[in-house]
Amino acid sequence: MSARPQLTYRIGQIVPSSNVTMETEIPAILRARERVAPERFTFHSSRMRMTHVTPEQLKAMDADSDRCADELSDARVDVLGYACLVAIMSTGLGYHRESEARLRGRTAANGAPAPVVTSAGALVQGLHTLGARKVALVAPYMAPLTRTVVDYLGHEGIEVLDHVALEIPGNLDVAAHDPSRLPGIAAALDHADADAVVLSACVQMPSLDAVEEAEQRLGKPVVSAAVCTAHQMLRALDLPAVAPGAGHLLSGAYADAPAAG
Repeated sequence: MSARPQLTYRIGQIVPSSNVTMETEIPAILRARERVAPERFTFHSSRMRMTHVTPEQLKAMDADSDRCADELSDARVDVLGYACLVAIMSTGLGYHRESEARLRGRTAANGAPAPVVTSAGALVQGLHTLGARKVALVAPYMAPLTRTVVDYLGHEGIEVLDHVALEIPGNLDVAAHDPSRLPGIAAALDHADADAVVLSACVQMPSLDAVEEAEQRLGKPVVSAAVCTAHQMLRALDLPAVAPGAGHLLSGAYADAPAAG
């Protein structure tokens, strides 16, 4: 007799201490998926200390991610998501691969091997999945960190045609940014030749409720770091990456797209 398929999955998240959005948007995406698919999800987090989005705090925070991977693997989670895009991108070009491999190694050493998805790597993979070689981008960071994101994507073969840095220094203030403003902010960018628009290049700035409105307004695929992370988590679990209300990437058109690496 064959084993019954797994129907409940434990989602682990490595989260900055001041992040209050990733633990709402990822569950919201996967709860929406539960309305159309049989799998169910539980959510488990471990936190890294960070209150202001500065290079110094980001570096110190990233050093704490190993401990978080250990703690989440104690809970035998099925996949881990690293919920800080700019911490990865500010460490060095291509660093998401090194981070994912190292943290996956920590889970294996703890006897609970699990795939690891960074929001930075997920954004890169999500845009490649869409075939988006040119994008416009909205970020909450200060201008130098936003330029880091632009350069990181460029190194991955994704040209940022236009971008805006909202320059919000406090991480809780990033979470308080009104998502209903984002479609208008994105529409003001030079996006005519963009293949897709990144509505939030940050998993702390809320955007999920505005993704489909922005797609309708701009007439092209719109993603966020959180939407891309959910897509990659589902593919890492070998589940169809589909969820209502989260835009074109999770519409079902890319349900069986390859996971990164």
